[in-house]
Amino acid sequence: MRLFILLASVTFLGLGLPQFGVAASGGAPGAQGGLPTTWAPANKTGVGTAYEQTKDGKYQDSGPTGVISKVWFSIAQGIVTETSWGLIHEAQIKDLQLLMVGSDGVMEEERKDTQSTVDYLHKDSSGRPLSLAYKVVNTSKNKKYIIEKHVFTDPDRQSLFVRMIITAHEDGMTPYLLVNPHMNNTGVKDEAYVSNGYLNAHEGSDRYMSLQVRGGSGQGSAFEQVSAGFVGESDGWTDLHADGKMDFSYEYAAHGRGSVAMTGKLRTLKKGETQTFDLAVGFGVSHDDAVGQATATLNQGYTDVLKRFHGEGAHIGWSDYVAKLGGLSSMWGATGDGGALLQTSAMVLKAHEDKTHAGAVVASLAIPWGDTVTAESYQTGYRAVWVRDFYQVATAFLALGDKETALTAFRYLNKVQVRHDTPNKHADGAVGWFLQKTHVDGQQEWIRVQMDQVAMPIMLAWNLWKSGAMGDAELREWYHNMLKPAAEFLANGGRVHLGDNDITISPPYSQQERWEEQPGYSPSTVAAVITGLVVAADIANSVAYDPGAADWYYKKADAFEAQLENTMVTHTGEYGNKIYYLRVTQDTNPEDGDLIVAKNGQQALSEKKVLDPGFLELVRYGIRHPKDPAILNSIIAVDGKRDDAASQIYYTFGPEKFPGWRRYAQGDGYGERLDNGANFMGDDGQNRGRVWPIFTGERGHYELELAKAKAGNQLSAGDAARIRDTYVKAMEKFANEGYMLPEQVWDNVGDNATHHYEAGEGTNSATPLAWSHAEYVKLVRSLADGNTFNSYPIVRERYWKAPTFQSTYAELYLRGTFNQWGATAMKLVSDHTWDITVHFDGAAASGFKFDIDGEDWHYNLGDNDVDGIADRDGHNIPVTQGPGEYRITLNDGTKAYTIKKIN
Repeated sequence: MRLFILLASVTFLGLGLPQFGVAASGGAPGAQGGLPTTWAPANKTGVGTAYEQTKDGKYQDSGPTGVISKVWFSIAQGIVTETSWGLIHEAQIKDLQLLMVGSDGVMEEERKDTQSTVDYLHKDSSGRPLSLAYKVVNTSKNKKYIIEKHVFTDPDRQSLFVRMIITAHEDGMTPYLLVNPHMNNTGVKDEAYVSNGYLNAHEGSDRYMSLQVRGGSGQGSAFEQVSAGFVGESDGWTDLHADGKMDFSYEYAAHGRGSVAMTGKLRTLKKGETQTFDLAVGFGVSHDDAVGQATATLNQGYTDVLKRFHGEGAHIGWSDYVAKLGGLSSMWGATGDGGALLQTSAMVLKAHEDKTHAGAVVASLAIPWGDTVTAESYQTGYRAVWVRDFYQVATAFLALGDKETALTAFRYLNKVQVRHDTPNKHADGAVGWFLQKTHVDGQQEWIRVQMDQVAMPIMLAWNLWKSGAMGDAELREWYHNMLKPAAEFLANGGRVHLGDNDITISPPYSQQERWEEQPGYSPSTVAAVITGLVVAADIANSVAYDPGAADWYYKKADAFEAQLENTMVTHTGEYGNKIYYLRVTQDTNPEDGDLIVAKNGQQALSEKKVLDPGFLELVRYGIRHPKDPAILNSIIAVDGKRDDAASQIYYTFGPEKFPGWRRYAQGDGYGERLDNGANFMGDDGQNRGRVWPIFTGERGHYELELAKAKAGNQLSAGDAARIRDTYVKAMEKFANEGYMLPEQVWDNVGDNATHHYEAGEGTNSATPLAWSHAEYVKLVRSLADGNTFNSYPIVRERYWKAPTFQSTYAELYLRGTFNQWGATAMKLVSDHTWDITVHFDGAAASGFKFDIDGEDWHYNLGDNDVDGIADRDGHNIPVTQGPGEYRITLNDGTKAYTIKKIN
């Protein structure tokens, strides 16, 4: 049972049930009385909208797909949840569901009293989805009825279409439809009203909806009775819960007095009887417009509307989009499920694009933990633009072969770059950076500076240029209008003054890192800054004829790269062998243990306690070699097993031991509560961030590069199969039955009483997350190609200091008392010679051994005779000169080693 249901029960029952008379009419009495109204659960099993094509880079009714349908829907708990019309973030409906009443007078809710399954109406012969039209089957837990629903939108109108097929397994089953509008993205300002058998609502003078249902052979309304009311007092749920009968027939529930709902009674079914009802919700700028949209959709009919949605015959629909992605079939072999999640991901990512502002891709069609988030004020949740998520999705479009959408997305970014004429908040400081979070129309929501979000538009432009999606002339124009201002900010920073944000940025310092919580120097952020500057220099030299700027960008990138380890790698840490990249440093000293900012109800902690896998971006972009000692040692720290769940990052799931990682060790409070598993509740010490599937994808990319580095820059068939079976299949496991990938999955830590999640199951944070789908797509593409898809060869050529010396071993580690017999990577410094400097405390038993791969002890080197020549499986090598720093070397050809105390 979801928390929303518990909350709803309290809301409805806590007031007591009002005793209104039978067949009450006129205006609905009561109002919500200040009780909270919320959004729907965020763990969607489906999202959808009609596929539309652009014309001249814009969505317009004169384009190849005709009238642009701007309706989006979502599915959770077996029912239709947030449904938007207009802009992608403008919800008009919170949810709609059936209430079923049997001959015993007991009311059941479709969302909580059924077992639900979800599937796709259109699939190819191998079971891969071909459109975002869903088949939802809800079976009564007590076997009284089955509800089958087909959910999609009308691609030629502003309408949602739902076919409901209801089968009764006992006599006297009466279905009632309940819809809760949240017009114009709020839940307390609507007016609900019924007319001509239609369920209607509006907010203001230009946001209207009309719900119509037809059934049987008639063309009129299938409702036998309708009513409008206030949630918790005079709505249909309250009415039916009281006595199993629909006593209310209120004509309207006035606006501004609380959350409203409309209810319609459908025909009672006999045992064994099946009845089909077609439902359409039309949206419009007036009552007549909304009614006309719904009526026209129903007149068109289920079969024809669905054919158009799918793209059968001459109609352009989702099947045409899938067919346009010609490279999909070549990627199926790199998946573990034959391409089902891959094909769904392609459509899901496309569905996250707004259709008024072409190219504007939002992070998710969900509001995180929506069923405990107030709907009394305007909320976007994740239905907004973050440039970082945007970059991930745009490069995934390139990986899919959809260059058109990727280019359209890039062109949109001009809308969210800070200029002196940035609307709403005048920018009188440094410009060129990109807004933190915005609505798709560019309206600012959050305005802190995140340096990776400044770099990523430049990185995207370079990818588009190299892929052939953007020509030299267009790139040159964008360089002068958008990319150079961004590169100048990356190189020089400056004083930012926009709204309440007044700060001086000195790159590569960032006001916030990629988790939007901490200021300072973060490996993942600095990786993007360096990459952004290098590709900006390449553009400046190659197409913009700006060599002076190019030289400056290279110089700054080189300076930032040279200080990576000095600024962000600790050698006195608390995990692994004590050597690792920190999540973030407040200043340029990674050894001072400064406290990071307390967030989400957690304590302020020493920066040494907080590490995350973000350093892998240094390898992905080409700044560090996968066998770089700091990278290898950081992986040891990240993957280490610890008794304290707060500091544990790495988890495995299922008998296959599929890997997953949390965002960071210690202090991650962005997730469900530990004491009862309930939703994230803001600043509360009981919150715990869970495992994010994107890290499985990021690690898969790293493992690909590591495998190639060990095999002459070639990916062997065996390594490809291992990566597929470990990382690709893990991400597929994290998807739900609707092939929706979540932001977070349950890690089985803490009490699970509220949601009863299974380990590895998506939580209620946000599903689907576009970034998760994008990372999966790019991992599959990388594996199919044998190369990391969105790596940067020009960066790699400049910085990737691959070992150039001959060696017998691909890698070598030192284990000893200095690291509690963990594994610390050694560095190849000349032909066959490995080197490391470590600290021994002088204890009597101080010693060490060499380990060939750092994973186990199956191939280690000690010394049986203490003669300076290492022996396979030999005794521990003693350290006898007391406490201090020791330099240790090994020749992997002769097995000769040296020990030298240096202080």
